[in-house]
Amino acid sequence: MPLRPLSQRMPTGFHIGDQHMSETQTNAATQPDQDESGEMSRLGGLFSWTSIAFTVLCTGGIGLGLAYAFGVPIAGQRLIEGQYYWVFIGIFLAASFIALPGRRAQTSVPIYDVIAALVSFGICMWFSAHAWEIVQAGWTNFYAGVVLWVLMLEIARRSGGFPFLLVVFILGLYPLFADYFPGLLMGIPYSFERMIEAHVFRTEGLMGITTKIVAEIVLGFLVFAGVLIATGAGQFFIDIANAGFGKYRGGSAKVSVVASAFFGSLSGSIFSNIAGTGSITIPTMKKAGYPPHYAGAIEACASTGGVVMPPVMGAIAFVMAITIGVDYATIMVAAILPSFLFYFGLLLQVDGYAARKGLVGIAPENLPSARNVMKRGWPFLIVMVFLVWGLLWMRWEYYAPWYASGLMIALSFLQRETMMTPKRLFETLRQVGILVTQTAAIIMPIAFVVSALTITGVTGSMTSGLVALGGDNVFLIIALGVLACFIMGMAGLAIVAYIFLAVTLAPAIIEIGGLNTVAVHFFIVYYAMLSVITPPVGAAAFLAATIAGARPMKTSFTAMRLGVVIYFIPLFFMFQPALVLQGDLTPLIYVLPSIIVGIILLSGGLEGYLLGVGRVKPLLRLPLAVAGFAFSFPGLITTLVGGIASAILIMLVWKENNKQTEAAT
Repeated sequence: MPLRPLSQRMPTGFHIGDQHMSETQTNAATQPDQDESGEMSRLGGLFSWTSIAFTVLCTGGIGLGLAYAFGVPIAGQRLIEGQYYWVFIGIFLAASFIALPGRRAQTSVPIYDVIAALVSFGICMWFSAHAWEIVQAGWTNFYAGVVLWVLMLEIARRSGGFPFLLVVFILGLYPLFADYFPGLLMGIPYSFERMIEAHVFRTEGLMGITTKIVAEIVLGFLVFAGVLIATGAGQFFIDIANAGFGKYRGGSAKVSVVASAFFGSLSGSIFSNIAGTGSITIPTMKKAGYPPHYAGAIEACASTGGVVMPPVMGAIAFVMAITIGVDYATIMVAAILPSFLFYFGLLLQVDGYAARKGLVGIAPENLPSARNVMKRGWPFLIVMVFLVWGLLWMRWEYYAPWYASGLMIALSFLQRETMMTPKRLFETLRQVGILVTQTAAIIMPIAFVVSALTITGVTGSMTSGLVALGGDNVFLIIALGVLACFIMGMAGLAIVAYIFLAVTLAPAIIEIGGLNTVAVHFFIVYYAMLSVITPPVGAAAFLAATIAGARPMKTSFTAMRLGVVIYFIPLFFMFQPALVLQGDLTPLIYVLPSIIVGIILLSGGLEGYLLGVGRVKPLLRLPLAVAGFAFSFPGLITTLVGGIASAILIMLVWKENNKQTEAAT
């Protein structure tokens, strides 16, 4: 599998990035009570030297990030961007060699990993000392650059597996052979020495967008997520979902949907979401009467949507903000309606299945009191509101999560259950270090891909080539884009897919169709992400299936049906940017209600139970689903045709249910 077994080295539930989880991780996720102390992990217990070294490295990196972010001078001088980036890369590249094993089932740190960590750290510190010369005089060192390049490739293998290594290595070497490719793939060739210079020392490579994403933007949000999780936010959201939705039919499944939405927004990772909440919600759903494959599919869908669920979302949202050149608040606001529509459709299908199968809610005596949950968890809600206020109103952007983390630590002392004791603080720093290391290890190697595409000039030629290939037909280019997103996303590399397609496909779509920039980029993100629940790969569904004890492919196909909204909603906001709150919002007056009604009809057809009407006969299910899709599509003719067909089908379903009711009485 693409991600190496992290659960052998650290507690589950702290996995960030677009990565697959290994079998070892999956087993750990299904056994949450096993050895949470980490004594059997690669990092060992509190007094193991590897754990201490890892904590010192990561705490130092986080502290340096704070100093850089807030302009605190180091040794009497404020760090320049290059100095900070090199120190950051050195710290977390070294930490990656300590935390990520080179082979499966490796439970100790071999001497070659220690040497690799020291070499990585030493080279980067040397480069940091020459940061001024690099910027002003173009200082480089070819041999040290090659060593760092090789070390970064090894980290790509450890963090994303062999497929990710191939992507980074092959595309990274593209400048050497750029002039041999035909047509739109032809680019400006580079010698190996000039390529290494660009990859390692220039803003097109390691000193550019990828390091900026981790070292400046994502860092604060990862710290915030670590603080929230350490103080019990994950359990709080499960409890509050139980208190609010547990009593209704299919309550356990609705709890899974709501809890995963909140938790996924905090963690930013599909797979940590499944491991963190799924180990609790999936067994509960099975006890309530949901088949194992259905329970796994619900959790996989809910966790997938959490990555684009405001206010925090995943690392890919920050990448999008930088790529488009807008502030994060714009991305967060744009994600509101698509997220609402996705979870609305998922809840409807969950409810429809429960109604059709006669599943009841959780017994009231087994549900937590809403008052007690709020009494215990009000600090989390205050901090979340504070974060949204800081992002939207105060426009603090990168600083908002740092302020929110400070507020959460302060509020934690008001209750014994959340109090940030020295032991908990140490563990929080350690877990945040794990989060940052995982994220850095999967994102930083992408710098070589970005550099290769940029320096060869292939991004521009590919854009013009796609335009020519599409023959000025925006629908054909969009179809090509969907295929490209899906293929690249299947490897679990949604961030890689987005970065590549954002500089090649997005300009072509915008140029031909004159479509909204934010909507086009969201379209790419959604289609790159949904492959994790779609066969034949369906990594998120496969992980959830393992926890549920279900067949992976059956779970994946069920997840595809449950998450149907995520397959077509990107097309809707591509052609109606008001759905991502861009441009003129007047169309929302009639478009949003038609989409909501259409989703109700579509869910009723797929699940066999129409809300407010009753069971749908098998022969009417497909026509009802098609009519619901047509009614929801933001076009006058399709809406009218779908509306008429839907009205006829609803009448037929209503009459059929009335007949059955009369016959029963």
